[in-house]
Amino acid sequence: MLCVSYQPDEKTCIQFAIKVAYFLLSALSLIVCVLAVAFAAYCYSQITQFTCETITEACQCKLETVDPLSRTFMYKNVSDCTDITNTFNLYLLIQIVLNLLAAIVGFTVCFVMWKDRYQVFYVGIWLQSLTTTEVQQQKV
Repeated sequence: MLCVSYQPDEKTCIQFAIKVAYFLLSALSLIVCVLAVAFAAYCYSQITQFTCETITEACQCKLETVDPLSRTFMYKNVSDCTDITNTFNLYLLIQIVLNLLAAIVGFTVCFVMWKDRYQVFYVGIWLQSLTTTEVQQQKV
């Protein structure tokens, strides 16, 4: 989609509609990916502060052990609390990295499409070769 050149004298609006939809979907994906990164980072920061203990086929995790009113999380059918503290941390880190990469791609697409449309920033494929008269006119 980024290689399609803009043609101002085109008779239909299909190219414009496709590019607008592509830009809006890229911007939406950028927003969703940034929110997913923020949510996963928040969950990761909470899980790293857990102190967990195994209690009969369950894992009980607390944020602050000294506070009796602190939030307690119960994970049932878990035989080992390291599944929660280590494996889930790894999953969250992978999710953060992948969503961050997707956000960077979405931002790059939006940036390139904006620059290509509203500022002189050529991304299309150049198929036309310059003739000698065009080269001379460019030098003047």
